[in-house]
Amino acid sequence: MNVRNLLGVGLLCIPFFLRAQETKLIQYVKPLIGTARMGHTFPGATVPFGAVQLSPDTDTLSYAVNGQYNGDVYKYCAGYQYSDPTIVGFSHTHFSGTGHSDLGDILVMPTQGKVQLNPGTADKPQEGYRSPYSHANERAEPNYYSVLLDKHQIKAELTTTTRVGIHRYTFPQSDASHLVVDLTAGIYNYDGKNVWTVVKVLNDSTLVGYRQTNGWSRTRTVYFAIKTSKPFKNYGAKYEDGKSVYNGFWRKFDQKHNFPDLAAHNIKLHLDFDTKAQESIQMKVALSPVSMKNALSNMGNEAPDWDFDAYVRKGQLDWEKELQKIEVDMLNKEDLVNFYTAMYHASLMPTIYMDQNGEYKGLDQEIHQAKGFTNYTSFSLWDTFRAFHPLLNLIHPSRNSDIVASMMAHYDQSVLKMLPIWSHYANDNWCMSGYHSVSVIVDAILKGVYKGDPEAALRACVQTANTRNYEGIGAYIDKGYVPDDVSGTSVSNTLEYAYDDWCIAQLAKKLGKEDIYQTFSKRAESWRALYDPTIGFMRPKSSQGKFKEKFDVLDTHGQGFIEGNSWNYSLYVPHQPKEMMQVMGGPKKLETYLDSLFTMELPDKYFEHTEDITRDGIIGNYVHGNEPSHHVAYLYNITQSPWKAQARLRQIIRNQYHNGHAGLGGNDDCGQMSAWYLFTALGFYPVAPGDDGYWIGSPLVKSAKIKLENGKSIQITARNQSEKNVYVKSVTWNGKVLDDLKLSYSALINGGELVFDMTSKPKKGK
Repeated sequence: MNVRNLLGVGLLCIPFFLRAQETKLIQYVKPLIGTARMGHTFPGATVPFGAVQLSPDTDTLSYAVNGQYNGDVYKYCAGYQYSDPTIVGFSHTHFSGTGHSDLGDILVMPTQGKVQLNPGTADKPQEGYRSPYSHANERAEPNYYSVLLDKHQIKAELTTTTRVGIHRYTFPQSDASHLVVDLTAGIYNYDGKNVWTVVKVLNDSTLVGYRQTNGWSRTRTVYFAIKTSKPFKNYGAKYEDGKSVYNGFWRKFDQKHNFPDLAAHNIKLHLDFDTKAQESIQMKVALSPVSMKNALSNMGNEAPDWDFDAYVRKGQLDWEKELQKIEVDMLNKEDLVNFYTAMYHASLMPTIYMDQNGEYKGLDQEIHQAKGFTNYTSFSLWDTFRAFHPLLNLIHPSRNSDIVASMMAHYDQSVLKMLPIWSHYANDNWCMSGYHSVSVIVDAILKGVYKGDPEAALRACVQTANTRNYEGIGAYIDKGYVPDDVSGTSVSNTLEYAYDDWCIAQLAKKLGKEDIYQTFSKRAESWRALYDPTIGFMRPKSSQGKFKEKFDVLDTHGQGFIEGNSWNYSLYVPHQPKEMMQVMGGPKKLETYLDSLFTMELPDKYFEHTEDITRDGIIGNYVHGNEPSHHVAYLYNITQSPWKAQARLRQIIRNQYHNGHAGLGGNDDCGQMSAWYLFTALGFYPVAPGDDGYWIGSPLVKSAKIKLENGKSIQITARNQSEKNVYVKSVTWNGKVLDDLKLSYSALINGGELVFDMTSKPKKGK
């Protein structure tokens, strides 16, 4: 989801040290990022696409105050805010770069002295279990995070396997050391979010349980198993259930002290230890979507011993393997950091959602066995269909094939018979517009990536696109557009449906389904119904066919769009850009439009009261942080001035992607912002997934080697590359000049050499 802020992409002022001699590229990854303004990424430990994403959380703000939405909670979409002075604890599940949130499961915090089971507040940390900390004592690497907790001088270290979080806490001497396990904590939390919590203490070092929540995902259950490297001498629990009209006869037991069978809406635990000076206690927390038994099994299979450093090294080698898919030479080290941090971001989500034995909980809440594929969850499809999934089709097609298989399983388990919109943890939260799983599925089939049944995939796409009771689809089918009185985001819905319908038409054409091809080709033209030639912009229209009278092309709210204004969204016809250009008046008119978009000033009043757009994410009126604009600069390629695309693309990269804790001009949105950077830095971009072509831009790399899964490679060379040489004098593929500034996937996937000759002077004319 694309709710805007300044998510960073780069380097904190934290020392980075390689932990293994064999690593090379992870030294350029700075994962502790994006937290200065809104904090929508997490700095903790994870392996690529890992189910466990273990990270510090820096506050516990409630989603609502006095029954009203609390705007400050937006800063904690990923749990971590760089500017916060305290750490509350370390939880095991996080989203990366989303503008809405959930998760934050199973928060752990080491403490000493009197047992404190409330977090306290940032201004009075002594009143709770939270602790002040300093960035000077904080360290982040791929699959490793550490920080000194100042309150009791406890060093915290984190690492992971795919399904297990491993903690190492080094304590001062004390007969009152504790590990607090807060099962009430969560991100975007509120009273009543916890539906039910269960803990069973199996012995003096092992616990199992589960937590069920009702939130963005309304029936989400996380099962867990916990082991400690040292037996705890005592343990205790606190229930926070308020007043209940009936509690049964459990009152016969003392359930607060050393009681092994706990169940309530809200539970907090403390495990007590004696510690010597500089004694380390480790904790392993394994997760499962299925059962406590499977959580224990995941732990036994992935983390059987207590060699913390070995888990760090193994995870870092996994990251090295992921990063080595693309090897680049850049103009400077800062660009290397940006590039490989983008690679890191584009390998965090979606996350694996099945146990070691292949079991997972499906959308139908039943247990399924993933046969022949790895099941994934957390699909932020409104964002990621644009560049993230096309990136996987190029550098990791087998993973994207598994993701498509996961989407098809979602459809099969859906009582509504719809493909995922924004799904996570055996739920669909229905966030954002369009049905963009269609784009991902079609693009994967047409590129030969998905090896499943294309006929079944087409049926799923058509059924989803014909779900009349979902967000104006019925009216869209009947009238050829979504009316303004049917949906508050009528224009953006229409434009996005039209693109998705074009994708369906392309798959139908490939499979020889002429009736479906004709039907959806017609629907793909629906964008025309909302173009108002009298003003030159897309405009909301009523059910009676009348354009909205009070309309502001610069405003987002109440104007028919989601996270964008008409200036940006009127260019969202990626599947028919030349037809759009002709409707607008031809190449010169489009060029003038684009020039104005990048050079005009968007007054503060249009975003000063929104949490999703900031001045830093805007160039003129072009809002890079809003994904619908990601293809816009490439549209210069169909005007008489493709050189302007090259200049704008280099400008966007330099303006919107930086080292530092506020390095991105918008949320990374599960890797989409980073995927845009990677494609653009390499010199080409998928303007319309579902089409075979990539549009040529202006590369940032000096050279690059993309290693393909089929054993072949793509060699990219930018001759005379420099900060000033942003223009492409000529570009060739395997020695052949690309006059149309397009390169096909079918060519790329067979390997070859892409050569740019760069210059400081634009090549004017076409």
